[in-house]
Amino acid sequence: MTTAILALEDGSVFEGRSFGAPTERSGEVVFNTALTGYQEVFTDPSYSGQIVILTNPQIGNYGTSSKDNESQGPYIEGLVVREFSPIASSWRSDATADAFLTRAGVPIVSDLDTRALVRHLRTRGVMRGVLSTLETDGRKLVEKARQIPTMAGLDLATRVSTRQSYQWTETVEPCSPSDAIGLQAEPRYNVVAYDYGIKHNILRRLVHSGCRVTVVPSLTSAEDVLALHPDGIFLSNGPGDPEPLVTQVANIRKLIGRKPIFGICLGNQLLGLALGGKTYKLKFGHRGANHPVRNELTGRVEITSHNHGFAVDPDSLNLSEVEITHVNLNDQTLEGFRHRSEPVFCVQYHPEAAPGPHDSHYLFDDFTRLMREAK
Repeated sequence: MTTAILALEDGSVFEGRSFGAPTERSGEVVFNTALTGYQEVFTDPSYSGQIVILTNPQIGNYGTSSKDNESQGPYIEGLVVREFSPIASSWRSDATADAFLTRAGVPIVSDLDTRALVRHLRTRGVMRGVLSTLETDGRKLVEKARQIPTMAGLDLATRVSTRQSYQWTETVEPCSPSDAIGLQAEPRYNVVAYDYGIKHNILRRLVHSGCRVTVVPSLTSAEDVLALHPDGIFLSNGPGDPEPLVTQVANIRKLIGRKPIFGICLGNQLLGLALGGKTYKLKFGHRGANHPVRNELTGRVEITSHNHGFAVDPDSLNLSEVEITHVNLNDQTLEGFRHRSEPVFCVQYHPEAAPGPHDSHYLFDDFTRLMREAK
């Protein structure tokens, strides 16, 4: 095995064993605390521009399966793990995690003290970094890390969005644990889904809830969306800073009050901006599958899946127009809100649960209810 080096902009250098592609990649270094679902993390477009540390100590042991992709392939810039398994021990696997990431040109560094690294990022905040299997001089890599753009101000959603509209018809796997809410509903509602970096399982859950889904590029105009005669509009997750997405926000503002709208993650942030709010960057973000969120409407606590580095500032919202519906119990950040007079609502977390718990699947039914009432 060759050596791989992770260098951070603050001068920290970590050395380990190299797996994956023999290359050099850079990005914002973040961490995810989920115990499973690493392939879904690899292929989530919201991780575009990021080197991901997985805190679960062993990664790769169940390989990868084409059925578990959340997009066409990996979006992470690099992977950092404590122990990486070069073999796969699962009947579902059709490739090892090593081969899966190597084909996509993603480097991996293993045999690092990920606990110490994550504690460092929790204290100092996420930062820019370079992961290299080519350069052995840590000082040079630190200097490279300091030259790459910061995540704040980056429009990555436009980069990862689909270039052409398409229809989505695939639903959740029959009899899978994630199908616990019941049988698939009959398709009754036409939904236009804005792709800011959309995950496949979101689309599957929309279909499962009775939607015929048309996915459109992130810059599609409000007029073109309405020309498709949707019953509802969905705003997807995605990477990067929401504030540079001026065109997307303007289109959302035009659609409020025209059709029911449901937003997730970046969609939540864009709705906040469209309603006059502000967003800000979190110190180290929320990335994992066990974050407690309280539903302010019911008092119920949901265990939820997260992947975001920005949030909506609740103090910037007009509370006579907007009602806060969900709050994070770890740090009290805003996790969801709804419009008081229009059929518009959103959450910051991921109710489609890929990976993660299924406590929040009801939100897709809430969306279809709004469309039914609007007809």
